[in-house]
Amino acid sequence: MTEAIAAAFFEELAAAGYARLSLEAVAKRAGAGKAAIYRRWPSKLEMTVALVSAAAVDTPETDTGTLRGDVLAFLTEAAAALRHPLPARIIPDLLAESGRNPELRQALLTSVRDTRRARAAHVLDRAVERGELPPDVDRELALDLVAGPLYWRLLVVGTPTAPDYLDRLTDKLLAAFTA
Repeated sequence: MTEAIAAAFFEELAAAGYARLSLEAVAKRAGAGKAAIYRRWPSKLEMTVALVSAAAVDTPETDTGTLRGDVLAFLTEAAAALRHPLPARIIPDLLAESGRNPELRQALLTSVRDTRRARAAHVLDRAVERGELPPDVDRELALDLVAGPLYWRLLVVGTPTAPDYLDRLTDKLLAAFTA
């Protein structure tokens, strides 16, 4: 039942947006009673944070043995998620709503952004340990660069990518990390 509720939640969030999302509409879409929803998540905020966080970080961490391989794997996984129709509609809405709702913003920063940044930081840490990056690499800037261009291209601008885009982006990121 939880999977059906989660699927209904994401469909309703994509259709209505966070501001108009109601737990009652999610229950109806899932064919579940409102009590089933409220037992698991007492509020729209809690449901959103729990389900979005689980979806955003529910992929295994990849260690390919090289910085290039790890960055490419990270970008490939992120691109696959961002190209899916539901996240492509949900993420911009949640980002916009986060600007109006400090509680949602903080919850998503803590549960999604911080978790994803920690995974990317492990990529950098392993590269430093292997001698592929200098110990004084600008970690904060590198972490911003890992996610920024891909999110911008796929979600903000919505420009299609060439088949070699992720390879080229990986090469540019590696050059920036060591510059």
